[in-house]
Amino acid sequence: MKIILDHVMPDPLASMTHSDDSIWGNFVELEHGKKIVLNASSGKGKSTFTTSVCGIRNDYTGKILYDGQDLKSYSPEDWAEIRQKKVSVVFQDLQLFPKLTVEENLLLKNSLTNTYSASDIKQMLDHLGIADKWGQQAGLLSMGQQQRVAIIRALVQPYSWLIMDEPFSHLDKENTRLCLELIDKRTTEQGAGFVLTTLGDYHDFNYDQELKL
Repeated sequence: MKIILDHVMPDPLASMTHSDDSIWGNFVELEHGKKIVLNASSGKGKSTFTTSVCGIRNDYTGKILYDGQDLKSYSPEDWAEIRQKKVSVVFQDLQLFPKLTVEENLLLKNSLTNTYSASDIKQMLDHLGIADKWGQQAGLLSMGQQQRVAIIRALVQPYSWLIMDEPFSHLDKENTRLCLELIDKRTTEQGAGFVLTTLGDYHDFNYDQELKL
């Protein structure tokens, strides 16, 4: 699935000055299967990009298109299908259910498509060093642990694109490396792509493309 930003300018950012190579106000293609880093300083619209590309907000001029179709034309039923099978997201605020356990958060998401077994998901937790948190309430975890749970939750569904808004902000270098290893493996297995927003840290990963805000 190709994503195109056709001279998109979010309303809240319209009064700001943007560089010539910013994605805002320009024509940008996100080619299917590419692994992309989106680099920007604070306040330039990383979270706005995430929520706009995922169809959560539409307060912008220009067009965002999936394979040529304007996002503003999709129905709620279309979006339900897209968010189950085409686009997965790691939000900056994570959006875990704090009163549910890690198990419940992950199995609830997985149940929408039955992509993995509980054993498979536990192996992901083990890879990221949080297998012992399976039965713990998500809201009682540290922010770094919650980020890892949110990343796994985003991976337990089919996707053409994985959109991640500063997903490693509370992780040290080694845990970031382990997360990127898992993300890269899962994304490559599906022939999918991802967009990772960052404040400038490339996390020692070899991206296919860099974009700027």
